[in-house]
Amino acid sequence: MNRPKHTEFTFPTHIDDYPTGPQYKAGYLPETNAGWRTFRPVVDHDACVYCLRCYLLCPDGTIIKDSGQIKIDMDYCKGCGVCAHECPKDAIEMVKEQL
Repeated sequence: MNRPKHTEFTFPTHIDDYPTGPQYKAGYLPETNAGWRTFRPVVDHDACVYCLRCYLLCPDGTIIKDSGQIKIDMDYCKGCGVCAHECPKDAIEMVKEQL
């Protein structure tokens, strides 16, 4: 079994050395959403200014940059609402899932 390589932590010396964005591309999770999401994000592309704050703060890395627009991979989105809460233009709205 391959185990992660252990490395010693060193504090970044410059702001550019800090990691940004999700740790993995969307779809990295081994299983899709099990159907327990209550709310899902809906993006208003007319209001979106493509600041990518949602992309940087999405805890699951389900937001995808695509030709100047953001898209959300609903197979892996848990519906936490961080993207909608952090959007400075209110371009993301959390709507109730349809059963």
